[in-house]
Amino acid sequence: MASSGSRGGGSNGYESGSDHDGGLQKPLLPNSGSWYRMGMGSRQSSLTAGTSSMAALRESHVSAFLCTLIVALGPIQFGFTGGFSSPTQDAIIRDLNLSISEFSVFGSLSNVGAMVGAIASGQMAEYVGRKGSLMIAAIPNIIGWLAISFAKDSSFLYMGRLLEGFGVGIISYVVPVYIAEISPQNMRGALGAVNQLSVTIGIMLAYLLGMFVPWRLLAVIGMLPCTVLIPGLFFIPESPRWLAKMNLMDDCETSLQVLRGFETDITAEFNDIKRAVTSANKRTTIRFQELNQKKYRTPLILGIGLLVLQQLSGINGILFYAGSIFKAAGLTNSNLATCALGAIQVLATGVTTMLLDRAGRQILLIISSAGMTLSLLAVAIVFYVKDNLSHDSDMYYILSMVSLVALVAYVVAFSFGMGAIPWIIMSEILPVSIKSLAGSFATLANWLTAFAITMTANLLLSWSAGGTFLSYMMVSAFTLVFVVLWVPETKGRTLEEIQWSFR
Repeated sequence: MASSGSRGGGSNGYESGSDHDGGLQKPLLPNSGSWYRMGMGSRQSSLTAGTSSMAALRESHVSAFLCTLIVALGPIQFGFTGGFSSPTQDAIIRDLNLSISEFSVFGSLSNVGAMVGAIASGQMAEYVGRKGSLMIAAIPNIIGWLAISFAKDSSFLYMGRLLEGFGVGIISYVVPVYIAEISPQNMRGALGAVNQLSVTIGIMLAYLLGMFVPWRLLAVIGMLPCTVLIPGLFFIPESPRWLAKMNLMDDCETSLQVLRGFETDITAEFNDIKRAVTSANKRTTIRFQELNQKKYRTPLILGIGLLVLQQLSGINGILFYAGSIFKAAGLTNSNLATCALGAIQVLATGVTTMLLDRAGRQILLIISSAGMTLSLLAVAIVFYVKDNLSHDSDMYYILSMVSLVALVAYVVAFSFGMGAIPWIIMSEILPVSIKSLAGSFATLANWLTAFAITMTANLLLSWSAGGTFLSYMMVSAFTLVFVVLWVPETKGRTLEEIQWSFR
């Protein structure tokens, strides 16, 4: 462990917090992150008199991998929410006597709720901690699913969807930030990619179960991830970097030691965190004009730019309307094809998880955006040519199969990099002093763009399928240029090294 001389509550020369003048900001949940201390007391009471406190502490080791698996229940919920509307559309419209436009409102309300959640997420994570924020996010998710499962008309359906969206908006920011802050530098990419992998698993589960389970029961199943997440949060430590920012240095050191294991020397990592937080805490509130400084401007442009480009490439529009796109391409069993697409997404994201800390972020983003560009170009050309062919011709059937293969290739290319990596980079590059505000803004920008794409995709596809895919292709081509010219490699560097590189 780091030496006791390097610890200490308020005696390390910390000045005013980055959010308020005249005093360090205090967490609303002062015991958050100290579960291991409470646990130590109960464990020690059951040990023999000769057992040392260190022996009790050894039992408390919780790896970053296990913590990631527990918080990954949040992104599974996120994915399940996104995938729920696709297999349930016909049944909900029939049972509740809704119009197509009313169901479209239901589908889009999760994005509206997520935008509100995104606005609140940064400050919430700052004041109550990463674990506290996830606890808060889980509750409206559970209530939302209950409201949907018992809905008799559109009002409960809409309320439930808004509540789900609010929780998902918080989860989408807090989970990647928490994972980045607890992970060792040599595993941060792989563990960070678990966030997007869990989202794709949630989507696939919604597609798969939706083929066999009534929609009300599917909504009840949707409660399960957050129902398990709440007790799971009591068994993992709080982010050591958040504890350090709160000036809880003893808790920060203990949390870091619990995460790394008690055989590991954490002195260097703990000192890096302390030095970075000391620098951030010497600053008062950041003025808007100061964001134009290079150390803030560059990470802001990169973090927000990648998350916006991720959605502008049309992924949500294509996934939300995958069934109708498959029908337009001539495939009869569109639900089965959509489910298969979800499984392919999971596999491709799993491959990314294994490669991130070996190949690096930038090269995977280049391969991903290049693959998306070529796939979308192929789909656009096919739809333009098909408009001039008879539906009964052999060439029409062949082109339908080509468009399906190209769409699957697009989803694979997206999952290979652009799905997971923008969230990882956002959580890595934003400086401590502006992370809450900038992270909220980046998450909001992502959800706002997703909402715009989802709302316009159906309209654009009915206007011109070829034109729609061509516009998405141009965005993917720009993303490729953006990544090559501006996105730095963050593999194998600590969060503090990454953030100091922008100074």
